[in-house]
Order: sequence, then structure tokens, then C-alpha cells
Amino acid sequence: MLLNLIAQVARADGSAGPWIKRDNELVSLRDWLCDALTPMAQRGPRHAALAERVLKDLDKNGALPREAEAAQQAVAAEMRVRIRTAGKSNLSRAVSELVKAGLLRRHYQGYRIDHCNRGGQRHAVYTLIGRARGLTAATRIQTSEAQQELHFG
Repeated sequence: MLLNLIAQVARADGSAGPWIKRDNELVSLRDWLCDALTPMAQRGPRHAALAERVLKDLDKNGALPREAEAAQQAVAAEMRVRIRTAGKSNLSRAVSELVKAGLLRRHYQGYRIDHCNRGGQRHAVYTLIGRARGLTAATRIQTSEAQQELHFG
């Protein structure tokens, strides 16, 4: 599934990122991938347990609004943050496995690429290699090279 998502936004050379245009805004490839995979995290009892934990945490910290609708929105917003954070960790592990398998190459672009600490405002670029390159033709959607804008329809 991850390879297919990367293939959907990959350029002709098989590389995707560091930015993807979504709803007239640029988001990082990693954020876009996490958001695309989020529906999988919203199934089952783990989702309900997370909602309960978030509700308790917000209430304990005094950050839970008294109004029911505002409280629901606060819980939903905090859940999105937590799911994306966990998703980024899971995504990094999955990408590392794909790199080891010879299906993907990872590099970084952005400010301070050679920064001694991880981060430094670098953003991931994933490139399909080996057998995974065949996915680009099968899942290719029309994109604009300039800003990697997606055109559906």
C-alpha cells in the first residue's frame, strides 16, 4: 500500500516529494502519506481507546471545553495529532524495511541537509527503485512537475 501511494505521486524518475500539493496547500510527503494511511488507524477498538485516553488527558490538564461540541472538536484535533505522530514513526519503520528490500531509496532535501542532528528542516524524498519502478506506470495519475500538484478527474 505504501509503495502504491508513493507511486501515485512519483515523478517520471520515480521520486516523490519533498512536497505534495493538497487542497491548494503544500504538505510534506511524510505528512501526506500519514494522512492517506490514517483511515486504517480509525478502525476497531484501538481508535475508541485512544479517544477515551485523549478525553481523560484533556480533562486532567484542564484543556477540555465545557461545551459538548467544542469538547468533541478538541478531542478530534488532539487525536489527529497523536495519530499523525504515531503514523510518522510507523512510516519511518516501513520505509526503512522497503529500503532494505531494495524497493525504495530515501534521501532528504531542504535547509541544512548535512546537519549533524536529524531534522534541520530536512524533508524526505522517496525514490522507487528496482521492481518497484514498475508501479509508476500502473498507478500513475496526471501531475504537474512544477509543484507536484495532483489532478483528479
